Amino acid sequence: MIKRPRRNRINAKIRDLVHETSIDRSDLVYPMFVTEGETEEIPSMPGVKRYSLNDLPDAVDEVVSAGVSAVLLFGIPAHKDECGSGAYDDNGIVQRAIRLIKKLYPDLIVIADICLCEYTSHGHCGVIDGDCVSNEKTLPLLAKAAVSCAKAGADIIAPSDMMDGRVGAIRAALDSDGFLNTIIMAYSVKYSSAFYGPFRDAADSAPAFGDRKTYQMDFRNAREAVLETELDIEEGADIIMVKPGIAYLDIVKTMREKFNQPLAVYQVSGEYSMIKAAAQNGWLDEKSVVMESVTAMKRAGAKIVITYYAKEIARWLEG
Repeated sequence: MIKRPRRNRINAKIRDLVHETSIDRSDLVYPMFVTEGETEEIPSMPGVKRYSLNDLPDAVDEVVSAGVSAVLLFGIPAHKDECGSGAYDDNGIVQRAIRLIKKLYPDLIVIADICLCEYTSHGHCGVIDGDCVSNEKTLPLLAKAAVSCAKAGADIIAPSDMMDGRVGAIRAALDSDGFLNTIIMAYSVKYSSAFYGPFRDAADSAPAFGDRKTYQMDFRNAREAVLETELDIEEGADIIMVKPGIAYLDIVKTMREKFNQPLAVYQVSGEYSMIKAAAQNGWLDEKSVVMESVTAMKRAGAKIVITYYAKEIARWLEG
């Protein structure tokens, strides 16, 4: 036989020499939850915590020491109301966390998730009007939240609400307030997914009634992902995202082939918790499964991977 593909797999050094897909620590973003309460473990996400502002410096120090260069912040306020006012309060929990992190680590990239669900008493991602979430009443509040987080020092604004037109509203508000260089990383393709369950425990953001299927995408649809992304790019998105990750690699590949913007993938809470639970039961080798799944996201076309395993991956890459 002249053609023997196995020659290029003969040993580890050869495999490393010819491998096609790599993960770099600079690709990783670590999601963090900050709370006005006390630091506490999240039972459905072993190893992940809600951090108080008092404990946040040590937690961020651990992220930086691992070699992760970006964090994505979610806030859990002490008070919630119908219009999610904590999201756009200049002295809100996320705004204070951003200022604290930037004071300690000016070079750490801070991404502010922009959504109302953690801040509303009803748990939906926008303002309720009658029996539905109002697009038009929600957009100004998302824009206010984006500007508030930019003022606090956020490098990147990441709208995750899935309201139509929110990227354009946020871009206009940021530019009007002088934040011309603040990046928008749009959750362009965010499916209504059962994989979000543990996150809703972590962020205390489960809807009090109904569901989010009228604004998050139907997981049966693929072409719709192209439309959503095209609209976000037209409105000013600098980075696009697919969420969740491993069950949507076909979508990741399509986004990479059709668009030139940097592409992020979010390995969401349910993906993390499934691997963690299986590993704790001895059913899977944790490191191997994590590295395989994240490499699959990179292979499909992602540049950026948002994952609760970011610290571990960074350490594994170093060692």
